[in-house]
Amino acid sequence: MVDIILNQAPGELPFALHIVEDAVFAAIASIGFASISHTPQRTYILCALAAALGHALRFILMNGDFFHLDIVLASSIAAFVIGVIAVVCSPTVKVPAEACLFPALLPMIPGMYAYRTVEALVCFLRTSTEELASHYLYLLGYNGFTCAAILLGMVIGANIPIFMLKHISFQATR
Repeated sequence: MVDIILNQAPGELPFALHIVEDAVFAAIASIGFASISHTPQRTYILCALAAALGHALRFILMNGDFFHLDIVLASSIAAFVIGVIAVVCSPTVKVPAEACLFPALLPMIPGMYAYRTVEALVCFLRTSTEELASHYLYLLGYNGFTCAAILLGMVIGANIPIFMLKHISFQATR
């Protein structure tokens, strides 16, 4: 009955619950990354909030009804939002913006593309036929360039707010 009300196929989660699920897991991961980075405990909430909002935004930009952006552009925009949150809120917890920014960005690292790149490299080196070798070389290039483009987009997107809001971003380090 609930599935009919929410216009979902039986057994399928509504889109809003997928967004919440994505945000919660990103927040948990960012707290984990913040804890192993020895950041002060007062920053955990900010890291979790920035990661949850940024990751949820990327999920919406990639899977929403209106946008359907590719992962590179969606990750860049989400990294920009995480950067703005970190720069604006870091003086409140009295830490440099980077202390909140890096743990919040880590859940968006494109791990699957990196793993597939390494897998394609290993398969390429172990294959003996030209046809398979060219396929694995294609996979190596596609996954490697995609991974690099996502990382570059995240770096640029996250650093723009630091330079745009210099008067705020360097307050905690004075």
